[in-house]
Amino acid sequence: MEPSPEQSPHHAYPDHWEADVVLRDGGTARIRPITTDDAERLVSFYEQVSDESKYYRFFAPYPRLSDRDVHRFTHHDYVDRVGLAVTIGGEFIGTVRYDRINDQGRPASAPADEAEVAFLVQDAHQGRGVASALLEHIAAVARERGIRRFAAEVLPANNKMIKVFRDAGYTQRRSFEDGSVHLTLDLEPTEKSLAVQRGREQRAEARSVQRLLAPGSVAVIGTGRTPGGVGRTVLRNLLAAGFTGRTYAVNRAFDEGLTTLDGVPAHRSLGEIDEQVDLAVIAVPAHRVPEAVADCGEHGVQGLVVLSAGYAERGSAGRELQRELVRQARSYGMRIIGPNAFGIINTAESVRLNASLAPESPARGRIGLFTQSGAIGIALLSGLHRRGAGLSSFISAGNRADVSGNDFLQYSFEDQDTDVALLYLESLGNPRKFTRLARRTAAVKPVVVVKGARHSGTNPPGHAVPVSRIPDATVSALMRQAGVIRVDTVTEMVDAGLLLAGQPLPAGPRVAILGNSESLGLLTYDACLAEGLRPRPPRDLTTAASPQDFRDALAEALADSTCDAVIVTAIPWVGENGEAETGDGEVLAAALHGAAAGSPAKPVAVVHVEIGGLAEALAAASSTAAPRTRPTTLAAQPSGTSGAPATAPPAAPTEVDAEGTEPPGRIPAYPAAERAVRALAEAVKYAQWRRQAATPGKVPEFLDETTDEPGAAALIDTLLGATPDPRGRPLTHDEARELLGRYGIPVRPTLPAPDPETAVAAAARLGYPVALKTTAPHLRHRADLGGVRLDLADEDALRRAYGEFTELLGKPAELLPVVQSMAPRGVDTVVRASIDAAAGAILSFGLAGAPSELLGDTAHRLVPATDRDAAELIRSIKAAPVLFGWRGSAPVDTPALEELLLRLSRLVDEHPEVVSVALEPVVVAPQGLTVLGASVRLAPPPPRGDLGPRRLPNY
Repeated sequence: MEPSPEQSPHHAYPDHWEADVVLRDGGTARIRPITTDDAERLVSFYEQVSDESKYYRFFAPYPRLSDRDVHRFTHHDYVDRVGLAVTIGGEFIGTVRYDRINDQGRPASAPADEAEVAFLVQDAHQGRGVASALLEHIAAVARERGIRRFAAEVLPANNKMIKVFRDAGYTQRRSFEDGSVHLTLDLEPTEKSLAVQRGREQRAEARSVQRLLAPGSVAVIGTGRTPGGVGRTVLRNLLAAGFTGRTYAVNRAFDEGLTTLDGVPAHRSLGEIDEQVDLAVIAVPAHRVPEAVADCGEHGVQGLVVLSAGYAERGSAGRELQRELVRQARSYGMRIIGPNAFGIINTAESVRLNASLAPESPARGRIGLFTQSGAIGIALLSGLHRRGAGLSSFISAGNRADVSGNDFLQYSFEDQDTDVALLYLESLGNPRKFTRLARRTAAVKPVVVVKGARHSGTNPPGHAVPVSRIPDATVSALMRQAGVIRVDTVTEMVDAGLLLAGQPLPAGPRVAILGNSESLGLLTYDACLAEGLRPRPPRDLTTAASPQDFRDALAEALADSTCDAVIVTAIPWVGENGEAETGDGEVLAAALHGAAAGSPAKPVAVVHVEIGGLAEALAAASSTAAPRTRPTTLAAQPSGTSGAPATAPPAAPTEVDAEGTEPPGRIPAYPAAERAVRALAEAVKYAQWRRQAATPGKVPEFLDETTDEPGAAALIDTLLGATPDPRGRPLTHDEARELLGRYGIPVRPTLPAPDPETAVAAAARLGYPVALKTTAPHLRHRADLGGVRLDLADEDALRRAYGEFTELLGKPAELLPVVQSMAPRGVDTVVRASIDAAAGAILSFGLAGAPSELLGDTAHRLVPATDRDAAELIRSIKAAPVLFGWRGSAPVDTPALEELLLRLSRLVDEHPEVVSVALEPVVVAPQGLTVLGASVRLAPPPPRGDLGPRRLPNY
């Protein structure tokens, strides 16, 4: 909202302070600066506030605002005097204001760094978290304007406001003076304040999705008068699923005499409905959607599913229509799934919602599914249905203009009906937030992701989100670090989901293989080795094995303490006449379930070839039951890098059968050994991550004693200057050495050698033996092209090498040669750190040369890295054996390498102006390491949205 011309010209309207937020109950609201145009809104807002709330605000009866009050509360300079308002439908529901003060409490300007703050929230909206959201945003504004503390006077009886300040997590002081409570809050974010903020964000966003998936009433806007069409199809599916709430058909073209359609009330508009509708499914042409959204907003609808197409997938004009759609819906406090969505499903018995185009609602199950593609959603629903798997919830978000995969993770974390979250994603609007949420969710339940559009370098049509330039291999590594199970295809996602939803997690990689086919057992054995598992020799039960033989063998394998999982292979039995028989799949399924039910909880998977009815019988055993047991010792929540652990949601109640015993877990069946083994391997790696996440890594304390953060900060300020170039600047060799040295990263000095005499003088200064290297970009680090000469023992050798340089490679002015003292022999590695605007700072490691540059053998971790991250980083590359004594070579000093990684991680984490660092080569010897080359680039730091106040993205 732009200010009027009367607004102070000295401080432009700060539109970057505008934000959409999710409130505690899941509704949305808009926070924005108050302007001179808001006088009438302010007066109307104040008239709706109770006398008690007015008394708490002004410490005296204050029935109305004077003209002077209105002028003071709507005229701000946006520096020393700032006011923010929370609006819904364009009207105020809450306000906050700060005034900068000096030590005596009088109005002041900078450099005074304290401000008095006061809130007022409309009574009808108290308890929705309005004041808490306002405090986050006004604190961020104050920090931006150089204010470091808030002071507030609160009446002792105003418990709600005192609680807002107390629960915010900021460092605070409290005293009782002159009949009021005097509070002082330090506005520097703390670990506690960040944890509080993210906890509130999680609960609010989860609630906003829960309101969409569990409405008490649904209106389908655009229901056709004749069978067929999108709206009529959704209405039919709602009724077929047995939705437990009220359903309405809405179409402005209905005849006035039409009162029912397909047995539900029919109306021309929402205003004709006697109750407030919770969810509206919009299935009208795009040009009519704004009218429908306005009708929903004016009649209190809580959320929208927009099936209509014609938005960002159609180009720039459609993208602007999509943005306006989101702005309009949020202005009324509504969230949107879509546009161009396929719909949503909730199979909970208390809801039974199928507000989608899926012709058949899936069975109840423990899998939650989110997809950004309607076509992929159809394929996944069909694939899960064919294999007897049930769902807890399903969201097909289409263009995901509002509700996204991040929101689904927030919901899945709390949802007691979901044991596994499956996501098909084509874009990541906020990768930094995604990895944070995925790490927390994966600590209590598996998260399986397929990432589409991996190699296009652009977002799919309709996805108006920032494009990240991170290579797909890096994205995969960062997901793994967060505990996400990253698979390549939707088939693999279903395979993994079935195993994880129906079976306990394996305690290790040891696999028993048994079955009635030696060949199929050997194929399974080979697949296990290829996936890094530790299979035992297959046990061949022979083709004459009966279902009882399978039961006995499975029970024996499950009882074996040296076995962590079992894969059963089965082919049709061969009859007495030599012909193959399909056998009775139900009998074999019952035998396998019987063995599993009476044995220790270990995962079981079945690989079968054309055994009729087996897969169906295994799936039908308990498609909606919880697994037999969940290894709760793995469910500890990692603290990650952002503060105290979040509390895991309470466990879902375990289902029991009529006799009070828990039903057997669903045993997944696979048509190929490779698919079963791959799913099991993912479960093994995930279980290992869970065990490690239970005791997260730490940043060693020694770094605190050997780093100079203030000195580095001062040096960076000096190097960037008072008005830094937004494009940044590379540092010279000496500047990079000085900055890295502040964090205990010594770089071996190099001296320029523009001619032979200077080279000789440099060598004498450094001491022989030396290396002569070119720093020309096309020859840098290219010993294979003659750009590096090593072990030059004396002046004669140096002069000869210099002459060969200039004779073979070019003039000194082109080669830019330098002289450097020799380092101890070792393994050449490369360590890098870079900042991606979307994902944040990333630490990378690999062996120098062909392994990393040609083969892409590089590992990545998010910053800040812990000691465990550093250890895993150097061990996760394929060439890692070279560091640990491969083929009889001496192992190198990996602890020194881990320390280097931690120091670099600390540097880029504490100084976001360091946007890229490359240490190449880093020669790691049996004792110690040497950094021979370093390049550093500084730039003004990109904004850190994850550290600011809560806000919904605007794409």
